[in-house]
Amino acid sequence: MSILGIDHVEFYVADLQAAAESLCRDFGFANAGPYEPGALGDRPAGTSVLLHQGTIVLLLTAADTPEHPAADYVGRHGDGVASLAFRVDDVAKAFDQAIMGGARPVAAPAFGGHDGGRVGLAVVSGFGDVTHRLVERAGSAAGAQAGTGPAGMFQVLDHAAICLPAGQIDATVRFYRDAFSFAHVFDERIEVNGQAMISKVVQDEAGAVTFTLIEPDPNHNPGQIDEFLDRHGGAGVQHLALRTADIAQAVRSLSARGVKFLAAPPGYYSRLEPRLGALAIPVEVLREVNVLADRDKWGELFQIFTRSTHERSTFFIELIERHGALTFGSGNIKALYEALGEEQASKTPAASRD
Repeated sequence: MSILGIDHVEFYVADLQAAAESLCRDFGFANAGPYEPGALGDRPAGTSVLLHQGTIVLLLTAADTPEHPAADYVGRHGDGVASLAFRVDDVAKAFDQAIMGGARPVAAPAFGGHDGGRVGLAVVSGFGDVTHRLVERAGSAAGAQAGTGPAGMFQVLDHAAICLPAGQIDATVRFYRDAFSFAHVFDERIEVNGQAMISKVVQDEAGAVTFTLIEPDPNHNPGQIDEFLDRHGGAGVQHLALRTADIAQAVRSLSARGVKFLAAPPGYYSRLEPRLGALAIPVEVLREVNVLADRDKWGELFQIFTRSTHERSTFFIELIERHGALTFGSGNIKALYEALGEEQASKTPAASRD
């Protein structure tokens, strides 16, 4: 069994039209229209639309009855990622391996045809209330969601960041190793202002699917990860990282559309060249667009994080541009923590901070 990448990401949302319009207007996704039965295999009744950009496919689903799983999900978590779907070469083998590796079966493999294509679909448990849909495509369906979206600012889903309750990260790494043959490729521990978080990265063999797993250190003060877990109601996807070939232009374009970004802490750019040396994007440009930079032994990366517009402030989007770098901006984690802390403090009434 081989994982061929992320087939699509499904969001459960309360207001389908508003969610779709926001992603299209603000981030340049194209609305491919209502989901048609058979396009993704058998699914429970609901109202869905597909959004495309580059190889990124987002499936937005809203409940049309109180019994639809989206209704329960949104009630407990608000809008959010409900399924990270893997494209696989053999859905039956993938399903069997996942179950043997500890995943819980949600839907057994089933096949359907549509316009000369064949789609095999199964569903297994992931983390928290997030599932993994296993999708095998053949015939005309093979290319249905593989790079057919419109060209735009973003080409690929770089990674998904997942927040876990304290003490679950090692078991989750083992789960992805046993159920999906992911490798543990990176880990770090960050301390900022009395808070601490532990991060481990898992990735499939081809490097097409990358999850950054994050848990808080309970021996330190509660921080942003604890707040996510409390507001979201358990484990979930904190952010999706969208890769772009020109992050400076992407930030300018999104800013013109009204998207707001987290600001780098004071003094960040004056320390940048002494820390990293000359960069592919000049420091004055990075300062203008407020983009962060980091370097590893493979190359450079540039990243920026949107301010959350989620009703619970539990989801945001990262923009990332890679110049050979394979890691995730370790040198910027502290900067992100400080920026998130400043944003949250600004939203807290003064009386409650006294």
